[in-house]
Amino acid sequence: MDLCSNRFSMLLLVSSIVLSSFIVSTCAGNFYQDFDLTWGGNRAKIFKGGQLLSLSLDKVSGSGFKSKKEYLFGRIDMQLKLVAGNSAGTVTAYYLSSEGPTHDEIDFEFLGNLSGDPYILHTNIFTQGRGNREQQFYLWFDPTRNFHTYSVIWKPQHIIFLVDNFPIRVFKNAESVGVPFPKNQPMRIYSSLWNADDWATRGGLVKTDWTKAPFTAYYRNFNVLDSRSSNAFSEAANYQINALDAPGRRRLRWVQRYFMIYNYCTDLKRFPQGVPPECKP
Repeated sequence: MDLCSNRFSMLLLVSSIVLSSFIVSTCAGNFYQDFDLTWGGNRAKIFKGGQLLSLSLDKVSGSGFKSKKEYLFGRIDMQLKLVAGNSAGTVTAYYLSSEGPTHDEIDFEFLGNLSGDPYILHTNIFTQGRGNREQQFYLWFDPTRNFHTYSVIWKPQHIIFLVDNFPIRVFKNAESVGVPFPKNQPMRIYSSLWNADDWATRGGLVKTDWTKAPFTAYYRNFNVLDSRSSNAFSEAANYQINALDAPGRRRLRWVQRYFMIYNYCTDLKRFPQGVPPECKP
């Protein structure tokens, strides 16, 4: 077991609540070693010895990167500082995805705003090529002023989205009622910054102001606790059988009560015949 795994195991042992199994490892990855810059030319940059990455968007092109490795279950952490100022029309996407027409996908998408308006955090989950499982949130802080941690915990039992270690969404395995769950296809980590002013801000009413370009987002402190490569994750998986403990459930309720702005599970206009089976208690 390596130093990172040992350190994480010790944190698990001394923690008194289940949510402590979500503690971010102090051993950050290196962008040079862990990612490939995939498009956008010099709009995607790695610097500070591999500890910082930036993506930029201008009128010609956006940019993106992807992980060199694939992952099957684990915890993914990334710190982002989003495009500041008038970011209307832009989308910063940070997600996991497999490949092919029946791909699985776990999405964070940050929808840009006019100066002074809040970002919208759009989440979605694809299983076997089918998505349409959107939940959207405002954030309780300005995501452009400082770095904040956005995490996915992906286990056979559930997927948990976290922001600064606060759970905002739980998607449980509902295979027992016929809903596919992403558990067989390894996924890579992707991110991109791109123009989506046909829909991203107020349904496309607000267009990108190219006089504000280039738009830039920053990334740091990438961490993966991978079930296939870390004994510590196996301990964490065994330690936490249920999705969340009582403090975690309280945090989840707080976020969903005060900051959730859309939930497909309550959209009866969209699903007049009844909500999808995974939404039912």
